[in-house]
Amino acid sequence: MPQDDLLDAIRAIAGDGGVIAGAELAKRPGDWLGFSSCMAAAIVRPRSTDELSRIMRLCHARRQPVIAAGGLSGLVHGTDAAGHELQISFERMRAVEAVDPVGRTMTVEAGVPLQAAQDAALEHDLIYAVDLGARGSATIGGTVSTNAGGNQVVRYGMTRENVLGLEVVLADGTVLSSMNHLLKNNAAYDLKQMFIGSEGTLGLVTRAVLRLHPRPLTIATALLAVDDFDGITGLLSLCSGRLGAMLTSFEVMWQSHYRAIAIDSGRHQPPLPAGHAYYVIVEASGMDPGRDEAFFTALMEETLAGGLAADAVIAASGAQRGAIWGIREDIPGIMAAMMPCAVFDVSLPVTAMPDYVAGLTASVDAEWTGQGKLMVFGHLGDGNLHISVAPRPWSEEARHRAEELVYRPLEAIGGSISAEHGIGLEKRAWLSSSRTPEEIATMRLLKAALDPLNLLNPGKVLIPEDSSA
Repeated sequence: MPQDDLLDAIRAIAGDGGVIAGAELAKRPGDWLGFSSCMAAAIVRPRSTDELSRIMRLCHARRQPVIAAGGLSGLVHGTDAAGHELQISFERMRAVEAVDPVGRTMTVEAGVPLQAAQDAALEHDLIYAVDLGARGSATIGGTVSTNAGGNQVVRYGMTRENVLGLEVVLADGTVLSSMNHLLKNNAAYDLKQMFIGSEGTLGLVTRAVLRLHPRPLTIATALLAVDDFDGITGLLSLCSGRLGAMLTSFEVMWQSHYRAIAIDSGRHQPPLPAGHAYYVIVEASGMDPGRDEAFFTALMEETLAGGLAADAVIAASGAQRGAIWGIREDIPGIMAAMMPCAVFDVSLPVTAMPDYVAGLTASVDAEWTGQGKLMVFGHLGDGNLHISVAPRPWSEEARHRAEELVYRPLEAIGGSISAEHGIGLEKRAWLSSSRTPEEIATMRLLKAALDPLNLLNPGKVLIPEDSSA
């Protein structure tokens, strides 16, 4: 437990409201859905990089561990804190500092919500292309720390491809400022890449330079029903070949997801009837209003005429587009249908997906004698599936068994236990399934070099070598 004099010293740096402790702390949620409470000793809210640097110098001198928190939308317990740890919140660092419409960059503080960054870019007819369902709560710092992917990776890549520069506070308070604005900069090591995807274990991101893109003038969205996986791969090849760089998203919902969310939940007006094996969202964006809509419509008609799709609907308005994506992004609906459940985020070759999901379905049915539930959807265009397994009856032992069923088959097909959500606490025991011993050893070297006292997100990503956890 931090000593009161440490919290007093932090208050002197961070000012009024800079530390939340005591009765006020009990009111703070531990996650964005409000399922848990904050368990940290206190929440520290710096207002600037300089304040955080000074605070970390104090924590380093006292060997005080800290946990970084963004929008609390992580799914692998990366922001969990214990009673002896301080949570560092960036909620008072939410400035969009600058937008350069010519250089197509944006400079932001780490606490800026993803949606706010997207809106600021749109004011200049530009877009920040990283996009995900939790855009209203996820922060730039959080998406950088997990190398978030989302719905537009097919066209724009992961967060890593959309960050040009970073400012980071190291464990001892050192400020590493690499606020590069250049698209091409080969001046030795690109240090920012160490921190993107490292989940706050190597340093705390405070500011970022984001890469922006021209705002598309057209967006076309279709939902297609497909009856076999050959139709999925054929559809992906056709859309990739014909649309090229215009293809922005290629999302697939297995029947289990579509039926539960679009039909059974009563939360949506289903655009297509149930009964098909797969439901595919194809979205394209372009710059030619006179051509793009007709081209996209003709392509969707071709998928029907060629037998790749059994049914299709094209959004005729922004509201209809939102309704289609609403089914795909209804995380509260998934929670309502599946909780308690174990949530997974895996990647694997597209061609391996049908056998993998079929095997997983059979394993879940056999393990829980037909009582377990399975839901699958994801960013199929970039090889990423989101999987929810609901063992019945639920127990921690059942959750661990679900992990085995999901993760074990991935090793043989070259898959990954984490496509975009990170490792956190829940997946660290499985890291060797996706990384070699040499890679993990190098990760430990980096951690020891940058955070020798193990103060930053301790226990996350890498199991401590002196622990049997």
